[in-house]
Amino acid sequence: MFAVVVPLLVVAGVATGCTATEQPGTPGRGPVSSAGVDGADANALLGQLKVAPEAPMTGYDRDKFPHWDTAPVDHGFGPEFSQYAKCTTRDVMMLRDATGPVTLDPKTCKLAIGKDGGWQDHYGVVDRKTGKLKPYAFITDPAKVDAEHIVPLAEAWRSGAGGLDLETRRAIANDAGNLAASDPTANRSKGDQDVSSYLPPGEFRCTYVVHYLQIKVKYGLTVDGAEQAALRTAIDDCVSRGGFA
Repeated sequence: MFAVVVPLLVVAGVATGCTATEQPGTPGRGPVSSAGVDGADANALLGQLKVAPEAPMTGYDRDKFPHWDTAPVDHGFGPEFSQYAKCTTRDVMMLRDATGPVTLDPKTCKLAIGKDGGWQDHYGVVDRKTGKLKPYAFITDPAKVDAEHIVPLAEAWRSGAGGLDLETRRAIANDAGNLAASDPTANRSKGDQDVSSYLPPGEFRCTYVVHYLQIKVKYGLTVDGAEQAALRTAIDDCVSRGGFA
């Protein structure tokens, strides 16, 4: 079962910024959740994607996807984050995805982590020796949390972003729905792979699939045949497991 349940912690006496637990959604789930999306919705999104061979990496550079932007509300984080206009999308993602007493100062954009606060990875990492999931990482040092792009920037390039303008590539790199805080080990085991060769092995898988589809549709990015087949299989699996929540 892929649904994630994280207990909400109430933090009192915080004078600056907001705590992670005051934000909507479930802290630690990554880009909010897949709530409100069912199998029919996911298949409808899949049906909107154009199938095409991947483009070459010629000319690719991460700097062609400018990040991290300030004014995070412009990138879909919602009006509840408007006080953080000076902070970057990475800063705000870190607050959104935190669990427990984590605050972000809207003036200095510094994160403060209280007792039991931090970032709960839900991607998961498979132990190569046993083939089983290792315990999910809980990270208390913000410098050791990766800002993961669900549709990797290199994959976006191969899927048509190479032909898009700079501002659209900026939007892809900073989009709230394309960002999730993750364990660096999980993120780096993914690299720039698309869903035909990587899906989170843990409980974040179905939410990941939803956001991958939404970002590809939103920016008119393509999928190749193997990617389309992998998405269809993943959707069917999520439906059978009750993973959309």
